[in-house]
Amino acid sequence: MLARTALSRCVTAHRLSKNVTFYANELASPVSGCRTPASEQQKPLLLMLPWLGSRAQAVAKYCDIYFRTGFDVLVVESEVQEFLWPRWGLDHGKKLLELLQSERFVSRPLLIHAFSIGGYTFAQLLVHVSQDTQKYQPLTQRIKGQVYDSLVVGSLETMATGLGRTVFPHMEMLVKQASLLYFSIFRHQTVSYFKTSIDTFWNSPISAPALFFFCENDAISDPRLTEELIEYWRKRGIDVTAKKWEDSIHAGHLKRHQQEYLTSINMFLDSICFTPLKAKM
Repeated sequence: MLARTALSRCVTAHRLSKNVTFYANELASPVSGCRTPASEQQKPLLLMLPWLGSRAQAVAKYCDIYFRTGFDVLVVESEVQEFLWPRWGLDHGKKLLELLQSERFVSRPLLIHAFSIGGYTFAQLLVHVSQDTQKYQPLTQRIKGQVYDSLVVGSLETMATGLGRTVFPHMEMLVKQASLLYFSIFRHQTVSYFKTSIDTFWNSPISAPALFFFCENDAISDPRLTEELIEYWRKRGIDVTAKKWEDSIHAGHLKRHQQEYLTSINMFLDSICFTPLKAKM
């Protein structure tokens, strides 16, 4: 469905692996106004990390925002086993890191847009980066901005709740209790890895400006802890913009507050010198 939507808008879909799809935007480069090999190498790339259980139609709406702005989009999906067994998540993060440094993408300015547990996937990539910041400095310098929508932050109970609601909504309580038991039994293979990822994310080697979307009534994304993270990043010197609603939907703010969402992204892209949005959805 996402591929068909993309193709109808002059975007070519390239399936790179099971969970990775590259959408090459055939529109003129937003930087140069014309498409040349040189301009393509400098064309901004949006790395999109969707939420667990995301539907293609929903992801397509977010991709469309960036297609209209002239971005190419790299969609990297996460699987539940990468969360339940973090070593696999680290492997996934390593492969993503290698992909971003491959010949096709190595010169591209990058923008990150992660939803919910997609932020965890990005944190797994950051674990590898933090182990050798000098080696990966060219990559971190290419990241010009980062957008986090409904970032999963909170306790293990929060994570277990999120797993139930997003993947198995009809068995939410059962999945939550089973997940907590699983985390308890395999503590050294799960909890210790989660702590490393969370600590790495809080002290991220990425200093690019950030935009956060969150709400007060989200049981999966703790608003108080999100605010603490935002304040911590600001004290580290990171330029952070936050858009919070009293009432909204986890990873569904665009649906509930479309104009405010688009306006926030518009202003953010403008502030980091990417072409602002020209059209409404």
